[in-house]
Amino acid sequence: MTPVSTRLVRLLNMVPYFQANPKVTRAKAAADLGVSEKQLEEDLNQLWMCGLPGYYPGDLIDFEFSGDTIEVTFSAGIDRPLKLTSPEATGLLVALRALADIPGVVDPEAARSAIAKIEAAAGAVGHDAASFGASGTAVDEPAPVESRAAAAVRTAVQYKRALAIDYYSASHDTLTSRVVDPIRVLLIGGHSYLEAWSREAEGVRLFRFDRIVEATELGEPAAPPEPALHAPPDTSLFDGDPSLPSARLWVAPAASWMFEYYPMREVLELADGSCE
Repeated sequence: MTPVSTRLVRLLNMVPYFQANPKVTRAKAAADLGVSEKQLEEDLNQLWMCGLPGYYPGDLIDFEFSGDTIEVTFSAGIDRPLKLTSPEATGLLVALRALADIPGVVDPEAARSAIAKIEAAAGAVGHDAASFGASGTAVDEPAPVESRAAAAVRTAVQYKRALAIDYYSASHDTLTSRVVDPIRVLLIGGHSYLEAWSREAEGVRLFRFDRIVEATELGEPAAPPEPALHAPPDTSLFDGDPSLPSARLWVAPAASWMFEYYPMREVLELADGSCE
């Protein structure tokens, strides 16, 4: 969808959202709706100008603001979210299944529950089974088992808590212990990474989720330095330079650690465990 149509769909679904979540805070609403607090404010101002024919003050959508909370006082009849079209439902199902299989991004059980609800609401069970059955993904497929470490990291990111982690370094074949202040979760090249401030290194580091062996939430809030907290993610390690020549390599299994540290456009795993 275009940015305009995307915003229209969001605006039409915001009133039912606020009715279902009375007195929700601005920060929580912005997070749930997937927008910044600035964009949320712009959307609320736009909704204030919408309503029933006549368009007098009593005909327009209205909200009550108490402190940092928001509550709908007049919905203008927009009491239910829009129905998903078949393509929209299919797109959501594909995205949710993909997210559920990536460690640390979402709660797998919650994702599977959302998938079931979308299928039921959109009447897409039969269509979805036909579309995805060939790939081996079933509607009643159990949720992937989330490791304790991944769950602990995901929770710490959500609630901004410091973490103690045991991290496996493939390049040195060692297990190290670190205390980190989580910043965000990143998806890069099909893998999920924790971006965090490493207190030992005194810098921002990326930790691949499937290399975090243990994670324990500490009894203190995460406190990364402000510049690190607001800086855009540094993923330059994974960016190739199109001006440079490319090479085709055969990599032995013992050297597979290099895939975590050097950008590779394509990786083909061979029968003997080597990669090309």
